Amino acid sequence: MSKIGFDNDKYLSMQSEKIRERISNFGGKLYMEFGGKLFDDYHASRVLPGFAPDSKIRMLTQLKDDAEIVIVINANDIEKNKVRGDLGITYDVDVLRLIDAFRGYGLYVGSVVLTRFNGQERAIKYQKRLESLGMKVYKHYPIDGYPNNIPHIISEEGFGKNEYIETERPLVVVTAPGPGSGKMAVCLSQLYKENQRGVKAGYAKFETFPIWNIPLNHPVNLAYEAATADLNDINEIDPYHLEAYGVTTVNYNRDIDVFPVLNAMFKKIYGDSPYKSPTDMGVNMAGNCISNDENAKEAGNQEIIRRYYKECCALRKGSSRQDIVSKLEVLMQQAGIGLESRKCATAANVKAEVTGLPAAAIELDDGTVITGKTTNLLGASSAMLLNALKHLAGLADDVILLSPSVIEPIQHLKVHHLGDHNPLMHINEVLIALTICAESDDNARVALGQLDKLRGCEAHSSVILSGIDENVFAKLGVNLTCEPRYQTNKMFHQ
Repeated sequence: MSKIGFDNDKYLSMQSEKIRERISNFGGKLYMEFGGKLFDDYHASRVLPGFAPDSKIRMLTQLKDDAEIVIVINANDIEKNKVRGDLGITYDVDVLRLIDAFRGYGLYVGSVVLTRFNGQERAIKYQKRLESLGMKVYKHYPIDGYPNNIPHIISEEGFGKNEYIETERPLVVVTAPGPGSGKMAVCLSQLYKENQRGVKAGYAKFETFPIWNIPLNHPVNLAYEAATADLNDINEIDPYHLEAYGVTTVNYNRDIDVFPVLNAMFKKIYGDSPYKSPTDMGVNMAGNCISNDENAKEAGNQEIIRRYYKECCALRKGSSRQDIVSKLEVLMQQAGIGLESRKCATAANVKAEVTGLPAAAIELDDGTVITGKTTNLLGASSAMLLNALKHLAGLADDVILLSPSVIEPIQHLKVHHLGDHNPLMHINEVLIALTICAESDDNARVALGQLDKLRGCEAHSSVILSGIDENVFAKLGVNLTCEPRYQTNKMFHQ
């Protein structure tokens, strides 16, 4: 991408150093609640262009000799087979994926904690499965009155009844497959247990968003609200930090709301609190590594619009709510943007209106917008993709990359043998056909070589695409949006 807005190397260095500093502040033992995605953080890479999706895990590898991972999962989520929407796998399966992924980076996974454990049958079976794989498993239990009944929580009937997690290293990273898993409660329970053993361990929180040291209504922070619109997270000025230091910082409502309780817990455990504000608890250095604020602002604005289109399509499919869409409309107003700010959407919709058929458009890295229309042989998105590859390869518009003699046999196979009612090829089928043609056709070979240049580009379809096509765009790194309407009036869509 040419519009870089974030210094990733600076981030890796500053972030690991900040965590080392926080460990030393607490005498060599720190429990760090790690929010957000450790792997494949594509939201961060979209709104902070230049941020590598694996930045956070790479940062941790710089601390791997001092760090161990504790993965937390809510026993109720195991019981009800809760699914990660972005991956389509259950939380219990994702824990296994995370263990393998951490180990693949050379990080030590010490244990798994089952929170809110109350004898759930599936959770018991899951514990046995993990233990059979050689993983240590601990159980933490529901606590009446959590988080407000502090005298009860900070007692042998509260945190005291949880199992103490045996840890070996100075930095304990507490993470989870998703929100609501109980990461903070696990950290606080361990502080209580460690204090009983004469160890004054510390607590810190690592959340990339909202970024505390950029303005409240900066598009990057508004994009975080857009990403969590279903959770109703709201960015706010941290009143505790402002009162303590006279400095304006940004946090979000849940951390601000829980801080008085958390602060009281620290005082109950230690006799005093090491923090004066929710911002104090954080160690996030991302705001210090924004290298081009204008590029970051534009990236944030585009993310808000993408989230709006995504929820509009989800509402059309029956899997979202109108209040979420309405909140995203408000966020666009706060950012001072509208749908016209997305060039590829305007181009696709104009093309569709002119042709009377579905159309698609992609904005390339240099700002050039390439469109595609529906034909007898290709769907609009496939035509757009081929047109973009031709442009990037410097080929003339009239160059044919896939001849009818290649496309028609595939269509015949789909309709007459595989039972597909739509003869138009999906994008993955087009790319396979292009790969085959590239063996004997120089133009196809040169065009195919441009695929990597599509990563980070913005694209739009005038109709909702199939799950297959959306998945291919995601794998290519193209940021796709769709108008919230189907190509046909059928009741069933794939």
